[in-house]
Amino acid sequence: MAPRYLTPMTSDGTVRVLQISDCHLFADPEKDLLGVNTSESFKATIQAIKEQNFEYDFIAFTGDISQDYSATSYQHFASIISVLNKPVFFLPGNHDDGPLMYRIFEDLGVNIAKNVITPKWQFVFLNSEVYAVPHGWIERKQLDYAGFCSQRNPEQFMAVLVHHMPQLVHSAWLDTQTMHNRDEFNAYMRRLPRLKLVLTGHVHQEFDMYDHDIRYIASPSTSIQFTPLSSDFSLDNLAPGWRYLTFYPNGNIDTKVYRLQNNIFVPNHDVEGY
Repeated sequence: MAPRYLTPMTSDGTVRVLQISDCHLFADPEKDLLGVNTSESFKATIQAIKEQNFEYDFIAFTGDISQDYSATSYQHFASIISVLNKPVFFLPGNHDDGPLMYRIFEDLGVNIAKNVITPKWQFVFLNSEVYAVPHGWIERKQLDYAGFCSQRNPEQFMAVLVHHMPQLVHSAWLDTQTMHNRDEFNAYMRRLPRLKLVLTGHVHQEFDMYDHDIRYIASPSTSIQFTPLSSDFSLDNLAPGWRYLTFYPNGNIDTKVYRLQNNIFVPNHDVEGY
């Protein structure tokens, strides 16, 4: 699959990215996930982003676009996000049908490129999906693709994007659903000389840490949120959120999370899992 070359709006090569994650859409837009109508929360998030009127170069969606693996849910996604009028890149999550996404998204206006290349930075989108199970696994060919991208453009700093967090987030129940071969993944990442960031979804919360000088970041969902540091399954009342990241020409990264104001998307706390 050919890379996508993108010229950022800034003259110095700074790249600004909007990260959105885990909208969990259904074919039926009236359905809810644990008490939250995911279609409405996603629409509200996109509208809030549009009203912020921030400048950014592209949108990175880090998985779980769908909750029911349906083509119709992906059509809903493409329609809703199109109002932002920015290039959209994605990767599959554990609730997605990865092969289906790559077959249909290009016709729906969503980019299927797995490598976005700018003058100072490149972004590599990897697939950790294990179909229909919560945890992730990264295949060697995915790792080798990241290595190939690094060798093809050795002068650019690199960010790797993947759905499953390859670090423990210290929630006992959620840490059973990490990338199960995270040690293999992280050992490979440390071999990539210009890698600065691993950016993920899946954990439905803010997370930010360093390991061997590589920064690992996860972001809130546009639907339900998980309570940080919880032993058992627990839903948080925090509002749906999104993240902006700024990638500077010297390899530094700034980032900030935003959330909906006046949150009406409160989940059903009586449930014990999903």
